[in-house]
Amino acid sequence: MHAIAVHGGAGTLAAADLTPEIDRAYRCGLEHALRAGFAVLDAGGASLDAVVAAVQALEDDPLFNAGRGSVVAASGQHELDASVMDGRDLRAGAVTGVRHVRSPIALARLVMERSPHVMLAGAGAEEFALEMGLTPVPNTHFATERRLRELERFLNGDPQAGRASLMGTVGAVARDADGNLAAATSTGGMTGKKWGRVGDSPIIGAGTYAANDCCAVSATGHGEFFIRAAVAHEIAALMRYRGLGVEEAADEVVMRQLVRLGGSGGVIAIGRDGRIAMPFNSAGMLRGAMDSSGRLETGLLRN
Repeated sequence: MHAIAVHGGAGTLAAADLTPEIDRAYRCGLEHALRAGFAVLDAGGASLDAVVAAVQALEDDPLFNAGRGSVVAASGQHELDASVMDGRDLRAGAVTGVRHVRSPIALARLVMERSPHVMLAGAGAEEFALEMGLTPVPNTHFATERRLRELERFLNGDPQAGRASLMGTVGAVARDADGNLAAATSTGGMTGKKWGRVGDSPIIGAGTYAANDCCAVSATGHGEFFIRAAVAHEIAALMRYRGLGVEEAADEVVMRQLVRLGGSGGVIAIGRDGRIAMPFNSAGMLRGAMDSSGRLETGLLRN
């Protein structure tokens, strides 16, 4: 069985603010990404190609905090992070703090496939992108009026401003027909972030992990806690060494370990058998799943 899951971030999403129009827009974006990735799988393609296709669809959607539509740092710039991992051989690539790369997930894949490194940061990542032939875009390419207003409110001391930045980080996990797993994650980070802050999304083992012997995971939420708990790898370790199923392992980490630390958010995870888990301990998580048995679902809040 081939299958894919995507997320569009986890955080505070008040039911009262979820108008029918916003609900439809989020679900449409999630389903578009699911179908982009599933089309690759359905044609016999690799899980790695599928997760990159799904994440690129979300990076191009201004609703989400990744690519176009990313939140704004305190400097007034967009600073983007992404990572990808191939479960076949544990190859991985990541970029952080890029400002002129239209698709950070595409650059993360190039780091994995065309460099001897796993993570490149800032100006070095931008230089590598140019060497790989990627056409730079102005930083304003990522701007939306909504995100600029969020930054203004944040800088003016509004304690609620920026909470929406947690809702929007994107990711995908997939299993292809050959049983290979892959994961990818992309984000604009946190509204008003300073000092070159890096969250979990580009960190292998925290925000992204994939290994064919257990699972593929993409995380979303308050990144500092996900780094401390090594969330993505912890789920894999519980499956690998304790024999837990993907649902049980993901619940243990998200609903218990993270909660004890005070961290909020969730994950999407897929096991080597194609089972999908999408637990979250926050008010909402934009999420969706699709598989070759006919499953197609999207969700925003708790059922």
